[in-house]
Amino acid sequence: MKVALFVPCYVDQFYPQVGIATLQLLGKLGITAAYPPGQTCCGQPLANSGCERDALPIYRHFVETFQDYDAVVVPSGSCVYHVRKHFDKLEQTPAVQRVRANTVDLIDFIVDKLGITTLPGAYPHKVGLHLSCHGQRGLHQANESEVTPVRDGHLRRLLAGLDGIELTELDRNDECCGFGGTFCVSEAAISGRMGHDRVQDHLRNGTQVLTGGDMSCLMHLQGIVRRQKLPMKVLHAVEILNGIS
Repeated sequence: MKVALFVPCYVDQFYPQVGIATLQLLGKLGITAAYPPGQTCCGQPLANSGCERDALPIYRHFVETFQDYDAVVVPSGSCVYHVRKHFDKLEQTPAVQRVRANTVDLIDFIVDKLGITTLPGAYPHKVGLHLSCHGQRGLHQANESEVTPVRDGHLRRLLAGLDGIELTELDRNDECCGFGGTFCVSEAAISGRMGHDRVQDHLRNGTQVLTGGDMSCLMHLQGIVRRQKLPMKVLHAVEILNGIS
């Protein structure tokens, strides 16, 4: 399998350790992933701001960069969802269709493509899992509370398999954090309050480490945690999964 790694803009600029951990974890699982140096952005920020026409050249560049790979692995559900959903604005050439179909979230790649459902290791902390809206309701990576009270999903199961870990039971399991891309800029007050409520749910229920599969949501929540000087660490799930022994 010819695999490429796509590193989202905010990971590249602010959380490079997440990209590095993704590459290292794939290597531990027997996957040698290429990093095409010409990669830029998936175009989501422009599209979310109502400028999708201006994002089309970015979409095309993404396709040109990754069209020869069997899988494009991304540590971000929101970017994956954008490629799969919004690249329908392009002419549906075989290359476009191939890239849309082959772009996959890291956790889904591990479970669905590699068939790995448990990872050995220990993480003796109380961990709160944040489910991003794009990942949960767009990519269907976890159960939705309005459908079933059963809390399940690929990432939850991978984390739960670690020795010594305790997953936080939240009052509102899959509530939005309020980030929403450029929503947090255009509607800062609402976004901030939603993030505050999300963090308080974790704090109220004893979360020591707040994690998830999308660093954009975690960046928003981490900002609140830092400003309020709360006793809580924020990590992308791949940092936990890569750090185990």
